[in-house]
Amino acid sequence: MEMIYNSDHYCVVEFTEVGPMGTDDSGAYEIMDKTLRREIFLHGSDAETFRSSVQTLIEQEPTVDEFEDFLASYSDRMHTPLTLH
Repeated sequence: MEMIYNSDHYCVVEFTEVGPMGTDDSGAYEIMDKTLRREIFLHGSDAETFRSSVQTLIEQEPTVDEFEDFLASYSDRMHTPLTLH
C-alpha cells in the first residue's frame, strides 16, 4: 500500500497486492474525497482503466486543478463514507 497523491481535497492510495496472497496482479486504488468524506475502491478492470487514464493525463503534464478535476469525475461513484481506522 502506498499513498500516491495527497492534497487538501483528495487522497489516492495504491494497493499493489490485492486478493489472497497477492494473487490479483492488477492491483487496486482507493480514491478519497476529503470534502465529501466519501471514497471509492477500484480493482480489476476499473483499476486498470484508472491507471491508464492517470498515465495519459500525466503525459499531458496537467495542472493540479486539472488532476483534481479528473479525480472529481469519480465523485458520483463514491458512496462509502470515510471513517477513521
